Amino acid sequence: MSGTPDAPRQMVNAGGIAAARALLDRQKAAAQRGSSAEERIGRLSRCIGILSGHAEELCAAMADDFGWRSKDASMLTDIVSAIGPLKHARSHVRGWMRPEKRGVELALSVLGARAEVRFQPKGVVGVISPWNFPVFLCFAPLAGILAAGNRAMVKPSELTPRTSDLLARLIRVNFDQEELAVVLGGQDVAAAFAALPFDHLVFTGGEHAARKVMAAAAENLTPLTLELGGKSPVIVSRSADMVVAAARVVAGKMLNAGQICLAPDYVLAPRDKLEAFVGAARLAVAAQYPKIKDNPDYSAIIDQRHLDRLLNMIADARGKGARVIELNPGREDFSQQQYRKMPPTLVLDVTEDMALMQEEIFGPILPIRTYEHIGEAIDFVNARPAPLALYYFGEETAEMERVLTLTASGGVTINDVIYHLAQNDLPFGGVGRSGMGRYQGRDGFLEFSNRRAVYRQVRSELIARLRPPYGAALRDMLRDRLKD
Repeated sequence: MSGTPDAPRQMVNAGGIAAARALLDRQKAAAQRGSSAEERIGRLSRCIGILSGHAEELCAAMADDFGWRSKDASMLTDIVSAIGPLKHARSHVRGWMRPEKRGVELALSVLGARAEVRFQPKGVVGVISPWNFPVFLCFAPLAGILAAGNRAMVKPSELTPRTSDLLARLIRVNFDQEELAVVLGGQDVAAAFAALPFDHLVFTGGEHAARKVMAAAAENLTPLTLELGGKSPVIVSRSADMVVAAARVVAGKMLNAGQICLAPDYVLAPRDKLEAFVGAARLAVAAQYPKIKDNPDYSAIIDQRHLDRLLNMIADARGKGARVIELNPGREDFSQQQYRKMPPTLVLDVTEDMALMQEEIFGPILPIRTYEHIGEAIDFVNARPAPLALYYFGEETAEMERVLTLTASGGVTINDVIYHLAQNDLPFGGVGRSGMGRYQGRDGFLEFSNRRAVYRQVRSELIARLRPPYGAALRDMLRDRLKD
């Protein structure tokens, strides 16, 4: 097995899409040799080794890319959270690889026929990973990709150049390029990367970019896994503990300054509980972030363009009559600062024509709408594209089941937010415009496997009745099959 430090390797750099195509051809040829359980376990172990052995470097690179990003949060969300699915895959890969027996028709079974499903690697999988969790969203899909025996090429985001460069270097040192490689470059390289004839392609990002990725992949009929985010709602029931609910929503919303695909995007709260929820949110922010500008736990917005977009959302809402509540416990001045930090902001009395209700926010802004009865909240969610996640806070089982039954989303966390992603045995992905396909755990192994049907025919020539010339025996059997 290659991957030793002295093996010859060459990183594919920006503008090197021709080299990337040549590398893809090499990986496809290598994939035809197959991969044993030992090889797959070795690759997963090397990924774990990269993360555990270089955690501090990776967290420092992410902090540099953001300008200011909590190293503790990065350790939690990007390093440890990526190691989890890799370890889970490593411990289960032998079992996942075993052929799965399937049933056959009774008469054929009696005669000795057998059926099974075998799990073959698809070949080479491309991964286009985003900037918001640049390490986690590189390695989390690789757990299923490598466990399924595939080779992989990763295109990380150009918005986190230090992290992307470091990932490329670490992967280059630990993997032969025919196993796993990194392609660096900007949007032009990403577009060309999506057009390569991969055997499967994973994209994490926004809906607008996903349409372009799908169009490029369609030229090669490349199957896709898309994780696209969307406006994930929080439904707060009258039965919820408002203090607990607000603290957990705030924690999820302010993680990475709201720059997370699973962040609560808006809250639906009972009208008579609105002020209680707002008051509890104030207390939660003060407890979690008593100061913000120089708080090492509070991340910056990734760049000025994204900060301007968020500020414009607030201005648009205020101009259309919304009540804007800036949660700034330290009464800090954000007009001049070294980093692009933005205080948590609640927006009340929102209307559907406001920009923050039209697009995914991806920042520390939380609109809150009210409802009179739970059916109104369900109707509001269902009038919009199905989100990546839905969150419900409450203790009424019947109401919770009604929400689960009558709404659609990629995943659900009850009485908290985001935590369903942290369960390695649950599938992760979207539905409709929030994405397609699933990865994580066995579902990821299946996503990146060719589930090959294998049937073993009986020796007996009693099956000859199914061949011409057709006769009475066949007709009797067909008449029997037509019976209810």
